[in-house]
Amino acid sequence: MSNLAKLSGEFIELTSPGPHVLLVELARFWFKYCRVLEDISREPDVRVVVLAFVFPKLFSAGIDCNKKRLSTARIYPRVPERCPFPIIAAIHGVAYELSIDIIAACDIRYAASNAVFSIKEVDVGLAADIGTLARLPKLAGNQSLMHGLAYTTRKFSAQEAKKMGLLSRVVQGGRDKVVKAALDTAKVIAAKSPIVVIGTKMVLQHARDHT
Repeated sequence: MSNLAKLSGEFIELTSPGPHVLLVELARFWFKYCRVLEDISREPDVRVVVLAFVFPKLFSAGIDCNKKRLSTARIYPRVPERCPFPIIAAIHGVAYELSIDIIAACDIRYAASNAVFSIKEVDVGLAADIGTLARLPKLAGNQSLMHGLAYTTRKFSAQEAKKMGLLSRVVQGGRDKVVKAALDTAKVIAAKSPIVVIGTKMVLQHARDHT
C-alpha cells in the first residue's frame, strides 16, 4: 500500500495495521475526504477500510458551515457506498450531525460505550438531508423514533443506537478499544476472497433498495 502514503496529510492519516486492511483516521470532515476515499477504492491491495477519528473524546461535532464545505459535504455520504470494499466505522465520543450521515453509509458500525449521538442539524438551522434522514429510518425501522430524534435533537447513547439498529456492536471503553475491535473484524474479512466480498456488498446494497 505504499502508493497510499502520499494521501496522508494535515487532516487525515492512513496506515496499514494488517494485510489488505487500511485504517483511515480523520482530524475533521473536510472536502478532500471524498477524493481520498475514491483514490483508495482504486487500490487493488485494499480489501477493508476502518474509519475513525484521531481525537480520543470526539468522533465529530458536526458539519463545517462554511458555504464551500457545506456544498461539498453533500457528496460525503455516497462515498462509502461507492467503495467496492467494506468500510467499518469505529465511533467514539461525540458523534453529532454529519457523523451520522457518514457512518450510516458504512457497511459495519461499531461504537465505544462512551459514544453519544445526536441528529443536531435543527439546532443550527439545517435539515439533516445529507444522508441521515434517508438512511436512518431504514436502519431503525421506526419512523416515529426517527421523527422524534430529528425534531428534538435529543442525545442518545451507544446502547440506544445499537437497540435501534444503527450499530451492530458496542465495545466497552473508548477510542482505542473500538478501533481495535473494528480492526480485528477487518482482518477477518480481509482474509476472505476479495471478489466474493465485493460481490456480496453489491448484492446487499441492491437488495436494500429493491424488491
